[in-house]
Amino acid sequence: MKVDVLLGLQWGDEGKGKVVDVLTPRYDVVARFQGGPNAGHTLEFEGKKYVLRSIPSGIFQHGQVNIIGNGVVLDPVLFKDEAVALEASGIDIKKVLKISKKAHLIMPTHRLLDAANEQRKGDAKIGTTGKGIGPTYTDKISRNGLRIGDIFCNFESKYAAAKAKHIDTLNAFGVAVDLEEKEKAWMDAIEYIKTFDIIDSEFYVNKMLDEGKSVLCEGAQGTMLDVDFGSYPFVTSSNTICAGACSGLGIAPNRIGEVFGIFKAYCTRVGSGPFPTELFDETGKTIRAIGHEYGAVTGRERRCGWIDLVALRYAIMLNGVTQLIMMKSDVLDSFETIKACVAYRINGEETRDFPFSIDEDIEPVYVELPGWQTDMTRIKAESDFPKNFKDYIAFLENELKVPITILSVGPDREQTIVRN
Repeated sequence: MKVDVLLGLQWGDEGKGKVVDVLTPRYDVVARFQGGPNAGHTLEFEGKKYVLRSIPSGIFQHGQVNIIGNGVVLDPVLFKDEAVALEASGIDIKKVLKISKKAHLIMPTHRLLDAANEQRKGDAKIGTTGKGIGPTYTDKISRNGLRIGDIFCNFESKYAAAKAKHIDTLNAFGVAVDLEEKEKAWMDAIEYIKTFDIIDSEFYVNKMLDEGKSVLCEGAQGTMLDVDFGSYPFVTSSNTICAGACSGLGIAPNRIGEVFGIFKAYCTRVGSGPFPTELFDETGKTIRAIGHEYGAVTGRERRCGWIDLVALRYAIMLNGVTQLIMMKSDVLDSFETIKACVAYRINGEETRDFPFSIDEDIEPVYVELPGWQTDMTRIKAESDFPKNFKDYIAFLENELKVPITILSVGPDREQTIVRN
């Protein structure tokens, strides 16, 4: 068997959680492969709304195994809060969730370092969520990190050594450190984590595949936030692309099957960083209001703009996308005209390739298409799509050279249409 990979193609917030929830009944295992609690995957069904930060979005379905992979960084306190809330909603989480021994731990001092680093950047700040993600990945790469497996072996000394290094840095920044209350909650959460099934996830996932089990790999953030290929330095600290599933779960490239790429019918971005198609007018405000474009974790307003096909083509290439999933088309229901960026104009020359540097000198080249002006939230089948919406889908497929197989026409899991 091969794994299927599901990931975002824009700057995150594409709606991955909803689609993972919808697709989960097809799979035996759902495994998260990177990122941390800066990701917020929102799911709505049966009149309730849930936001998952670290736990895979397959947790609500039919008892499938859910795995937090080695590529994830885990905040014990936030994880405990999330897990306890799920238990209270009736999920037998300890039965269905497994955690990789090799996943790295976010310490209380990581969050202090995150805030201090961001403050020191001043006007050049990235817009981090302040969850300690960057400093945790920094420790991982510099070989100073703490992993889940460490909590069972000389943990106190390992923790003390890592904390001492952080405090030295914080003192150099002039940051006062008071950890007593935070540390107590953190250590209590570590004890809670010990009650879960802690596994060698790379062996587990490959064994499942060898036994013919189906596995869905869930990514966090989006391709344009990838640390190598995104709009650096305004990126996250991990590989959000398909290759991240290999390193984040311990699977070989030849074991990847379908790659589902998720995108919105428009674009959004949270925090700082370039955004060529961003709208600063009433249209941008309208998209934000209709789409409820506010961060699931931070609550921050998302910047909104027209769909960027230059960036999308780039993301599709990097990920080897085999199927596209379009989200939030219903947000554009009322627009008479819809724009799509098909190229960039840089220094007077047009290009369809995504450039090394994105700055204010980039001018998006737009194609205008007629809107469908239909309430898509009520539509149950592809045969009911209005002509202009069908034309919009055909235009996108022609530009992107990949079929759009699933469309979302509302926030609920039932408002999802699989095309024949």
